[in-house]
Amino acid sequence: MNVKNLLILSVLKLFLSFSLSAQDSVELFNGHDLSGWTALPGGEWSVKEGAIVGQQEKSEKRHGMLLSNEVYSDFELEVIYKSLEGNSGLYFRVDKVKSNVSVNGFQAEIDSRGNDAGGLYETGGRAWVVRPPAKLLETCYNHKGWNTMKVIAKGKNIRVYLNGHLTAELKNDPGRTKGHIGLQLHGSQKMHVIYKSILLRK
Repeated sequence: MNVKNLLILSVLKLFLSFSLSAQDSVELFNGHDLSGWTALPGGEWSVKEGAIVGQQEKSEKRHGMLLSNEVYSDFELEVIYKSLEGNSGLYFRVDKVKSNVSVNGFQAEIDSRGNDAGGLYETGGRAWVVRPPAKLLETCYNHKGWNTMKVIAKGKNIRVYLNGHLTAELKNDPGRTKGHIGLQLHGSQKMHVIYKSILLRK
C-alpha cells in the first residue's frame, strides 16, 4: 500500500472514530423544554434563556427533584451548572421512593457555598461516602459562577471531577449500578440553581 492510500485510510479511521464518539454522546437537555424529564413533587423547574432553572421556597419541606425518564448504568455524565442559593445535587443511579426526598441512590454534591462540592452522598443508604478535600475546593470551586461537574460510573467504580479536579472516587463499591439521573432542590431551603448543559456519554 502506497503512502497516499495509507493517508486516506488514516483519515477515514479518524473520521469513523469521531462519528462513533458523536453517536455515543447524548445531550439530555434539548435547550428548549423539559422533554425526557419528570418533575416530582416539590419545587419548581422551568427553562429560561436556554437553561434549566430550579427554584424553591424555604417553606417547602420536600426535595424538589427533576428525574430522567430513562434509566442508565455505565456512563460519563457532564453538567455545567451555577448554584446561586441553597443545596442542590446531581443524582445518578437512583430509584424512586415514597418519601420527602423522592429517591434513593448516589448524589454528587452541589452547594452554593461550595461546601463538599463534588463529594459523594448516598441518600437512603450510607449518607456521606466521600467528602472532597476542603483545600482543593478553595481553589477549584467557582462561587456564583459556572462550574463543570463530571461523573464517570463504570461497573462498581465511580469518579467525580469538579472543574477538572478529582474530588471523589469509589472502587468496587457495593452501591447501585443503574438507575435514573436527577437534579435536586433541597427541602427546607431557599433554592436557586441553573443547569445549562447535561451531556451523557455511554
